[in-house]
Amino acid sequence: MKLDTFKFLVEYNAFGVCTRAGERLGMPIKNIRLFFIYASCLTIGSPLIVYMILAFWLKLKDYVKGSRNPVWDY
Repeated sequence: MKLDTFKFLVEYNAFGVCTRAGERLGMPIKNIRLFFIYASCLTIGSPLIVYMILAFWLKLKDYVKGSRNPVWDY
């Protein structure tokens, strides 16, 4: 029960970096998540820095796309 709750929190609230990367590259999302987990364990967390930078960039990209009005809407 607690494992399902944790899985839900991680999958739906973890910024969507792995999901977007998987969709863009055509790879299974599960493999990308496992890569980040294993790489973080092997390199003492340095891929987490890359993950956070990508998460910030994706959120900024969504914000910019959502706040601009297209020219043709006027």
